[in-house]
Order: sequence, then C-alpha cells, then structure tokens
Amino acid sequence: MVKAVVGDEAHLKAFEEALSSSSSPPPQAQVGLVVGKLSASSDRALVYSLLPTPPTEAGAPACSLRAAPKPKASKAKAPSSSDATLEFDVDWIAEHARQVSRMLLGGMSVIGIYIWASEASFKATPPAVLSQVIRAVFQACYGSTLSERLLIHISYSPRRWACRICEVASGSLRPCDFKYSKLLASLQTFRCRYNFQIRLTAVQAEPFKKVILKAISHLTEEVQNARALVDGCLFSEDINISTDGPHQVDFLVPFKNAVPIEECSLEGVAGLLHFAGSVSALAYLGPKESISEAISDLKADIITSLRSRLDIILDEADDGSATNELEQSPSQKVTQVVFHELREPYCFSFPRRVLIPWLGGAYVCDYLQQSETTEDATDRCKEVIPLETAAASSSILEPESAAVCGTLESFWDMVPGARSGGRNSSSRLKDSGCTGQEEDGSRSRQGAGNFNILAAMFALLVALIGGVVFTFSAGSNT
Repeated sequence: MVKAVVGDEAHLKAFEEALSSSSSPPPQAQVGLVVGKLSASSDRALVYSLLPTPPTEAGAPACSLRAAPKPKASKAKAPSSSDATLEFDVDWIAEHARQVSRMLLGGMSVIGIYIWASEASFKATPPAVLSQVIRAVFQACYGSTLSERLLIHISYSPRRWACRICEVASGSLRPCDFKYSKLLASLQTFRCRYNFQIRLTAVQAEPFKKVILKAISHLTEEVQNARALVDGCLFSEDINISTDGPHQVDFLVPFKNAVPIEECSLEGVAGLLHFAGSVSALAYLGPKESISEAISDLKADIITSLRSRLDIILDEADDGSATNELEQSPSQKVTQVVFHELREPYCFSFPRRVLIPWLGGAYVCDYLQQSETTEDATDRCKEVIPLETAAASSSILEPESAAVCGTLESFWDMVPGARSGGRNSSSRLKDSGCTGQEEDGSRSRQGAGNFNILAAMFALLVALIGGVVFTFSAGSNT
C-alpha cells in the first residue's frame, strides 16, 4: 500500500513553471501521464516525469471544461473554472498510455495521471469520472499487477500540489503525502543482453498471435528461473556493488530439456515455431531500492520488450491499407500464414530496439522495422514523450545488431529427411528476410535428418552381420 509519493524536485518544478508560462492565459485544464515506479516491496511511489497527453487527431484537447447544467436558460458562454466540471477523452488518454508504456525501460512505467485544473473545477468533477480515466490507463498498460495508481492534482488557483491514491478495482480515492527529492540524479543503470532459443509446436487453426504468446510465456518462465551475475559476481541479498555505473548483468539459465513436442497430440500438430534471438534490456534503480528490484525489473523488461514488438507487428498487420498481396507488409504476411499449408520454412523478423536520450541521462526506447531509420523512431517518440533536446542520430544507441527472428515450419519439417528443401527453401528464407544464420540452421537440420537415416541403416547392417556370424559360430560348435 502506497503511503507517500516522492517526486523529482528539479524536473517537476520546472514542469509546473513551464506549464504556467506556456501561454497567456494558461490552459484552463490539462491531463497527462505520471511516469515513475510502484513497487510491492515499498510503501512509497517514485515520480520521475509528467507527460502531457497531446491533442487528438482532430486537434481537440484530451481534457476540457464542461459547463455545469443550469436550471434556467441563459446565454451561451465559455465555461469558467468556477462553474464547470472536467471532461476527458478517455480512449485517447488510454492510447497515449499504451504508446508511452511501450517506450519505457525497466524500472519505469505509467503509474497514474496528473490533472492541471483549478481547485473549483477539480472538486466539481465526480470521483467516478476520475476513476474511469485511471482505470482505462491501468488497463492500457501491461506488466504491473499492483492495483493502485496515482492521481496528482496541480492546482493553479490556488497554486498547490495534491496527491491521491486510486484503488483501481473499487475506484476509491484517498489522500497521501507528497514530497520532493533528487531522484533522476540518483538513478543507477543496469544492462544485460539475453540470448534465447525456443522451439514449440503449433496446433491446427492456432492464430499467429497465440503461437507467439505461447513462446513468450515459455520464455517468461525461463527468465524468471534464471540466476543473475552482477558485474561478474553471483547475486545474493548481501551483495555489495559500487554506485558507479552502468552495471552489467548476465543471466544464468538452468539446464533443461527442450520443450516437449508431445505437449499436444501428434494428430493436432500443424507446424513448428523456432523463436530465437538476443534482447538488449535495461533497467533503472531508484534511491533506497534493493539490487533485487533491478534484477526483477531487467527480467520484466526482457518480456515486455518482446510483447511490445509483437504488438507492433499486430498493429501493422491491422493497418488494412494494402489492396493486394504485393502491397502487403511483412507483418501482414506473417500473421496470415497457415501452418499446414506451408511448403517451406517461413522466416520473419521482429523489430529492433533502439535507445533514445530522454531525461537527465535516462533513455526511452522504440522499435525499428527493417525499412525504418533512427529518425523514424525519434519522430514517433516526440509525438508522445517530450524530449529535453533534439536527439541527434549519433546519440541514439542501437544495442541490437541483429533482429529477433522467428521461423514458421510446417508439420513436414518435423520429420527428418521428409523433403530435401533444396534451392526453393533457401530462396524462400532469403525473400522473407532471414539471416544467413537461419538459412544455415535450416540446412543443418536437413543434414541432421539425412545423417540420422544413414546411422540407422548402418546400425541395421551391423546387426545383420553380427547375427549371421553368431549363427555360423554356433553351428560350428555343435
């Protein structure tokens, strides 16, 4: 249960000053997102930044004043903050939260909303309306299981801050303490590169999204069971590390057997998914937080990153602007693959993660498709997250040299030597954007199948010769 909220003093005071002087007169109402950290192991919430929700596609504000109903007819006039309630575009605010949540790294998330409004208009707004906005933001952001979110009210008449905790399930609001501290300057950075390889069966009529989510679910279990090395030392609760950073984390995965293909009956198997790659993860640790928090946040960042990439593929596949197969994007093509109709392995790439400078030395991230550049990522980021300075291309980090790849294979690829693959298979892999490593893997699997057949024939021949020799020697002895 959150009892106190701590905000970054330098950033939040500068934000309030900029908001007050942004226009003349200042906006009567504004809504935005609170970026920070909520933790089940702590009774305090950390607030790093406030992000204004941009105007809608039609140019309308996400929050506005609505005149209170009057008993008698009167001349129409613009509502003032003394006789109006707040009105929100809930769907637009939730979409903003979804986009921002995708761009945040480990240790940071959307933990609530802020409202810039007068005391009178805020009090005139029913609590149920405020709870509805918070609940929509909560549902738009995956990753956190905590049921509490923040509601920060910044009043300009009179000028003061007030913080409330919202219970998402019940919608109840309760006040809590709010204070300032130096948070961003005290952040520690933890980095890791996680390599993985998963091979799963897919049943008939199983949609693309369900197959990938199943793979991510298996990967989640693998990541959660991994042990961590922090700066080369095996992590323990009493580990001591320097405050200098960034810190390098390596995960040790326990040895295990491959995911059993017999998890579904052979009759239902339509194909295979070979999911492999390397994920670059990053997490920020706030002051007075334990190292175990950073380890948990890194693990969550790995999984969240993969889910975000899947969402990007699905969003692009739902575009619907293509009028024929030639105009379809790779995302549209892969989501329409039918496993049992495949005649060669079909390879596809996930978007690559890039890191964009954001605030006080911290980064946010975005994901690049094969045809995109870092400028595209910067432009997308600016639409939803204000950047301190214009990010130059040289300041954007590209920690992932190769994209995470998936290969969809039909049922026949499960049977070694069932087909030779040949030139058509290699051509299909290249056309689908597969790397040479994937192509070599396909060839090695075919070679392994041929070797297994030869080995079986050789063993059978040795057994026959041994039987003849044994029979002949037995007859001689008699």
